[in-house]
Amino acid sequence: MTALKRYFLTGLLILVPLGITVWVMTALFGLLDQSLLLLPEQWQPEAWLGFRLPGLGLILTAAVILVTGLLATNLIGQRLVAFWEGVFKRIPVVKSIYGSVKQVSDSLLTGSGMAFKKVLLVHYPHPDAWSLAFQTNVPDEVNAQLSGDYVAVFIPTTPSPVNGFYFYVRRDAIIELDMSIDAAFKAIVSMGVVSAPIKPAIANYPGD
Repeated sequence: MTALKRYFLTGLLILVPLGITVWVMTALFGLLDQSLLLLPEQWQPEAWLGFRLPGLGLILTAAVILVTGLLATNLIGQRLVAFWEGVFKRIPVVKSIYGSVKQVSDSLLTGSGMAFKKVLLVHYPHPDAWSLAFQTNVPDEVNAQLSGDYVAVFIPTTPSPVNGFYFYVRRDAIIELDMSIDAAFKAIVSMGVVSAPIKPAIANYPGD
């Protein structure tokens, strides 16, 4: 019975990650294949191939991204981008959505703006508990209203780090970790199962 249990667990360890990976990739390919619907019906691959070929949407999406980047690097493309951004910024609701999304994408893809700076430990959800958090920037308007040295932190939830909580915490109430952003994300997504060794770089405790 023990051997059967060991074989069963070994099979799970092999098939579960494989199955989840295949499922995610299938869903991703299916989502990207929806981009083919933007083409005229007579141009769609299924019309001239006679059958559906998964993955062509990924190729089309990558081609659109590359062409967009290529066009945006020349003078005419830059003027077009500036023109459309100006149009979006004049529409009351759209300008808020577009501005927020652009700031986040600029931070994540280019390293500019309000990108995550450091990995921290902060007290959450109660004073006797610690949670992994990412340091961001404190807006000037907020910083002007706070007395003392505060740090803006984003505390992601597990296992979905795209959701979380945004706080302002006193600098002497955090612990800065010598840990990469990628390693912290892995630890959060895996609920601590996959984690790099954590080495405190600068430890600041309340009351020190």
